[in-house]
Amino acid sequence: MGRGTALITGSSSGIGEAFARLLAREGFDLVLTARREEKLLNLTKELTGVRADVIAADLSHPEGIEKLLLTIDEKKLDINLAINNAGMMVEKPLHRLTNQEIDNILALNISAIVKITRHLIEKMARRGHGRILNVASVAAFHPFPGMDIYSATKAFVLSLSESLAENHRSQGIFVTALCPGITDTEMAEKNIIDSVPNFMIARPEQVAREGYDAVMGREVVRISGLANRLALGLAKHQPRSLIRKLSGLATRFVSR
Repeated sequence: MGRGTALITGSSSGIGEAFARLLAREGFDLVLTARREEKLLNLTKELTGVRADVIAADLSHPEGIEKLLLTIDEKKLDINLAINNAGMMVEKPLHRLTNQEIDNILALNISAIVKITRHLIEKMARRGHGRILNVASVAAFHPFPGMDIYSATKAFVLSLSESLAENHRSQGIFVTALCPGITDTEMAEKNIIDSVPNFMIARPEQVAREGYDAVMGREVVRISGLANRLALGLAKHQPRSLIRKLSGLATRFVSR
């Protein structure tokens, strides 16, 4: 017997692809969405024993978000588990971003998650069960100068997820925020990967497994990776002014 149907955004590569492979092994039917339809179709050929629907959509634009939600309704797909994974990391300070870049980041990192969650959580509430996992970041906990807007969007995702978890627990809906650190994906900047120790770099498969265990275990927040948990545990006891300065120094070091 299947586990239900899982929606995974940004599932053409990286953590999203890892989630798709993991959930297929766990017996979930899948709804896969990303911009690159060919990569999604190629992925479905490797997934056996489950149904996999592909919806090509660019969630960094409002019309892409609308297309995804309309297609889910038209196909009458009941989503039991939603994984809001799609996101965009930009290593530029705010004043160096164009208005179009800002719109795209906010649409993908914030609007897509809000609109998808709102659309699905109503249906989950009527059924009396459901799970939602929102991929935030360790950057959600502290400012990262040089990645101003990215860190701010992930702080939004973390706060939203924690609020929703409390609001909907009594309805049988469990919401989790997954907070990975540096992960070896297409989105990760090569200079970051090259400038940190290997033990600080996670594989997408590791992050996906932690996220899955967390959402199925009804955890509200999961910081992925022991090193990240230790670092954030230490940082929360330090003055925020010190953390800002250290983050700024680290950003400048990596940029060089």
